[in-house]
Amino acid sequence: MISRFLTSSSWSRKRVLFSPFLSLISNIHSLSQRPRFGIAFDIDGVIIRGNQPIGGSPKALRRLYEDCGNLKIPYVFLTNGGGVPESKRALELGALLGVNLLPSQVIQGHSPFKQLVNRFKDELVVAVGKGEPAVVMSEYGFKNVLSMDEYASCFDGIDPLAQFKKWKGVNQSLKETASRRNVHSEKVRAAFIVSDPVDWSRDVQVLCDILRTGGLPGGEIGRQPDLYFANDDLEYQAVFPSERLGMGAFRIALESIFNKIHPFALDYTSFGKPNPFVFRNAEIVLGQLPLLSHDNVQTKSDAYVESHPFATLYMIGDNPAVDIKGARQAGRPWFSILTRTGVFRGKKNHAEFPADLVVDTVEDAVNFILKRESFL
Repeated sequence: MISRFLTSSSWSRKRVLFSPFLSLISNIHSLSQRPRFGIAFDIDGVIIRGNQPIGGSPKALRRLYEDCGNLKIPYVFLTNGGGVPESKRALELGALLGVNLLPSQVIQGHSPFKQLVNRFKDELVVAVGKGEPAVVMSEYGFKNVLSMDEYASCFDGIDPLAQFKKWKGVNQSLKETASRRNVHSEKVRAAFIVSDPVDWSRDVQVLCDILRTGGLPGGEIGRQPDLYFANDDLEYQAVFPSERLGMGAFRIALESIFNKIHPFALDYTSFGKPNPFVFRNAEIVLGQLPLLSHDNVQTKSDAYVESHPFATLYMIGDNPAVDIKGARQAGRPWFSILTRTGVFRGKKNHAEFPADLVVDTVEDAVNFILKRESFL
């Protein structure tokens, strides 16, 4: 079950030299001493369940830092979740787990949306999902974005069940904010499912209205605007003992209904794991994380991935169809580790998407990695 063992150079303490020339040599040497491995952690079902740490995650993560708190081993959180900006998520996770996190260490399902800014920067787009979807998109640089709550509030009667949703009062401020836009005459150019939708009935209805009419609800049938999903997870592990339906389930519901009422099939793009692109992006981010060596020399290099490629990158996840499948598809240098604290609970390896290693907890996974890399 366990593949061949890889070794990496051990750390050695170096004296800080102040001569400009010798300092340059010292920096180059420190760069060469960066770990030749990195780690990507899934969050839900591996690090936390709900808002509670699991599997010894705080202790495991602290082993990736120096005693003084400096990051010594590059790692990221690679999650299909989201709904809040990466900077806010980093603060929340850091406080919960007792570690210092950079926003760049949090790669969420919707993080790739920032690459579409130039295409839709000034166009009207609608952001769907729990949390703060419009804030997320605004921070990425989208200038003309409305949340689904804001957008739907502009159309009286667009949600025929609104009057029965006692749990959801009318937010007048949302309507006032959105009313300042020309939503009744300006076409929606794209819809982004940023995080898990809350009000499925309304969101399916309004998205069908937008997508069937070329971006203007109530109008004639038109060319479908672009549609993007942050992930395609059918299920995920939350607080409840059995898995909960995720964004992939919402996509199936929307697609099934849309294809029944529209002459052409729904056209969409899904991001998130297990897309190999997500893993390639994670490798780049891991290579660019600033580390402090034992002599406190910062060893950041934008060309790190090219000049000092990782020998091994570890993906620690709980979902075989997402985390393990994605790492396997990405190929070298990815090494997959499956935990039993989330979606997967089996005694043996997963039959369809077997991991390189199966462990009970994330703490077991980190222990294995540090021993394998001679980094105890």
